[in-house]
Amino acid sequence: MDRLIKKKILLFDDLVKKVAHLKKQGKVVVQTHGVFDLIHPGITRHLALAKKQGDICIATVIKDKDVRRGPGRPIFSDTLRAENLATLNLIDYVALVEDETPFECVPILKPDVFARGQSQNARDHKIHSKIFKEEKELYFGKSKLYETHSLSYSSSQFLNNFSENYSPEVRDFLKNFSKKYPFDTIVDNLNQLKKLKVILIGDGIIDEYHYCEPMGKSAKSNLVVSKYVNHEVFAGGAFAIANHVSSICEKTHLVSLLGEEDSREEFIRDNLKPNVKAKFFTRTNGPTVIKKRYIHKYLNQKLHEINFLNDQPVDAKLESKIIAYLAKTIPKYDLVLVSDFGHGFINAPIYDTIKKHAKILAVNAQTNAANTGYNLITKFKDPHYVCLDEPEVRLAAQEKYKNIDEVASSIRKQLNADYLITTLGKKGSVGVNRKSAINRTPIFSTKVVDTVGAGDAFFAFTAPCFAQKMPLDFVSFIGNAVGALAVQIMGNKKPVEKHDLLEFINALLK
Repeated sequence: MDRLIKKKILLFDDLVKKVAHLKKQGKVVVQTHGVFDLIHPGITRHLALAKKQGDICIATVIKDKDVRRGPGRPIFSDTLRAENLATLNLIDYVALVEDETPFECVPILKPDVFARGQSQNARDHKIHSKIFKEEKELYFGKSKLYETHSLSYSSSQFLNNFSENYSPEVRDFLKNFSKKYPFDTIVDNLNQLKKLKVILIGDGIIDEYHYCEPMGKSAKSNLVVSKYVNHEVFAGGAFAIANHVSSICEKTHLVSLLGEEDSREEFIRDNLKPNVKAKFFTRTNGPTVIKKRYIHKYLNQKLHEINFLNDQPVDAKLESKIIAYLAKTIPKYDLVLVSDFGHGFINAPIYDTIKKHAKILAVNAQTNAANTGYNLITKFKDPHYVCLDEPEVRLAAQEKYKNIDEVASSIRKQLNADYLITTLGKKGSVGVNRKSAINRTPIFSTKVVDTVGAGDAFFAFTAPCFAQKMPLDFVSFIGNAVGALAVQIMGNKKPVEKHDLLEFINALLK
């Protein structure tokens, strides 16, 4: 790399210091921020206009892990994208940045001017305004906001038209879907969910990811020995679902079960979003459910898992307390979500109480290694909406090979549900309703980091959409778009946010 170019690329902390120093010298600092995957005429025009707003122009480049712009993005790695920008005379300094929350680096850097690219295309301008409505100060702090009206040229549109991320069938699906549901309609529908009052009842799980590096087979026993590298801890299960729901529904209430032995309550509360109200019951004869997964650090493959749990049903005394609380609380909410992982919390009397008092009831019963064959959706009667994956539907129906459309339709009738959506992995999803309509939606994910929690995210977003009586094809589309974002996140490290979803859908439909 050229020495001059190398000097322009700084670590983020060093860029913060550099900006503060430049401002003390009286320099006007302008920041521009983005993916910068393709440097096309629209980008260079934007940078030229940004440069004119001050003395120094800095560019912050979103790291690969936080790019959620659409299929196959980014095309180039973050280091290459940073180097590419640093070659331009228009840019004085470049840094790679985290972007889990959009523009989170801006209030830290405190530039005098933040130059935001804005297409002259009226549709794109309206979309951008809708996504970031009423949130300018949150994202951009006290910096002066300058919108550069450059060439109407979209990287996403170019890549969607000329790349091979999707098959012709998927591209045709998206084209037809965008005609039926313009982006404005999608935004308006999701905004309807804001005032929906949701209560979620289910098993919370602490997910521990222990990253290892296999060293070799033991000479004295038949096992592979691994070297510990590091670990991460996430709030999973119903805790993660509550965080997903709270990104689209302002009032979210979580009811879950902890263990007295190793409750982790402080960690859980610290990792719930501020608008999640939590009520925890505690069992005295076991820990909070903890699942430790051991993962190959470099291949991202799961090597082994250990569960810490007591999956026996709660005792009669605790059951009575839970039933009394739910009978009093559920009627205050518009929608009830039940997320049953089969770990001893949701039993028949508790479900009967939920069903009796729920206005709209959505259920997800999961099959996992701790409950295979013992936690079937068929134990829940008369839910309004059900969301399962294909193995769960087939196991419940005892149909290993039959056409999945027929299997899903049969289970929906058996449950007496209004909607049942089955996620099919790489085949997308299939939805059925009371009118025997079958809706198929293709998969939109092109980059998979971790599939854990993707089904939970799907359920969290689609249940509120169902509660607002949105059509089956729309609900399925939202679920698949959310799933495409969720599989890019390691474990339950962060929830899918509404702004991420809208940005992704906007890129998807161009």
